[in-house]
Amino acid sequence: MVLRVDAYAKVNLALHILGQRSDGYHLLDSIVTFARYGDTLTIAPSSNEISLELHGPEADNLKADADNLVMRAAKALAGERNNLGARLTLTKRLPVSSGIGGGSADAAAALRGLNEFWALNLPQEKLAAIALELGADVPMCLASTPLRARGIGEDITPLALPSKNMVLVNPRISVSTPAVFSALAIKENPAIADTLSRPLWESIADTTRNDLQNPAIALVPEISQCLETLSAAPGCRFARMSGSGATCFGIFDEDEAANAAKEAIAVKHPQWWVVATQTVS
Repeated sequence: MVLRVDAYAKVNLALHILGQRSDGYHLLDSIVTFARYGDTLTIAPSSNEISLELHGPEADNLKADADNLVMRAAKALAGERNNLGARLTLTKRLPVSSGIGGGSADAAAALRGLNEFWALNLPQEKLAAIALELGADVPMCLASTPLRARGIGEDITPLALPSKNMVLVNPRISVSTPAVFSALAIKENPAIADTLSRPLWESIADTTRNDLQNPAIALVPEISQCLETLSAAPGCRFARMSGSGATCFGIFDEDEAANAAKEAIAVKHPQWWVVATQTVS
């Protein structure tokens, strides 16, 4: 049996930073969706050995070693059992360190896929606990549906959010997440309103924010250019940065407008990473 698992890009539509715990983790309130675009993990049989190969246009900046989140997820799921093997192949399409959870999505795909491949039948709660040990974003990526995340990212509530057209843009500049958090002057900010008004997309655009956007722009001014370019595209409802950057997104009602924006941006900025896609619902 060969199993193929999608690892969709995680997009923070809103990211409010509420404080910081004594252990260094930041408390957040975030509205998250996932793009129908991302990496692909293929799982094939292997006798008593777990291996990983990397392919794809964004694979050059990764190593298939024990520190790779896919390998860490596989080893964590295998636990103490040494009779579980799998040949893992990751096709990498999402830029590394880009604010859209590529590594976390890959780890979550490994947990979902290997739980099925190895017929472990672990419940979602157990998988979520393993996911949190791998990183604060991994439980969100394990769900891969629209959600609201609180705490350090582990307190997840599903969210009914209709699908929209989306353009993702990255200026091909990696952003250090710790550096962005260090540049955040005020770390205790208001939470998202408990009852967002309807229609929900308009409420997200009008009443929420990404508290890391301005600190990231201070470190990487090109993010501002990405946002301006998306905002100026015909049909763009609103644009914002995802996570700690540098990837930005634009929301469009019509797929023709999103595709036209993608093509125009790619021509004007051929060095940027640009994708037109849809969000999951």
